[in-house]
Amino acid sequence: MYARVVRFTDVNPERIAEIEKRIEESGGPPPDVASSGIKVMVDEAQGTAVVMLMFESEEDMRKSEEALDSMDSGETPGTRASIDRCEVKLDREVS
Repeated sequence: MYARVVRFTDVNPERIAEIEKRIEESGGPPPDVASSGIKVMVDEAQGTAVVMLMFESEEDMRKSEEALDSMDSGETPGTRASIDRCEVKLDREVS
């Protein structure tokens, strides 16, 4: 499994609410993004967000890069501060 982790600054709660609504209504990622899941973490006090898109393979992540990099800033939580492309070495949830 692979993950693209993007940190955003200049994030506001209204923008996050819009993105949540759009994601819920769409039922999945855009056609040119081969993501298998998404997590959005927000620190409202700092006005930052971290968005983690999951991918089944490195190839899926790389094929989605162009679409993700060219997204209009109005479709993102804020200003991109950093992008990490990672192999997920451990994914464990405690119940």
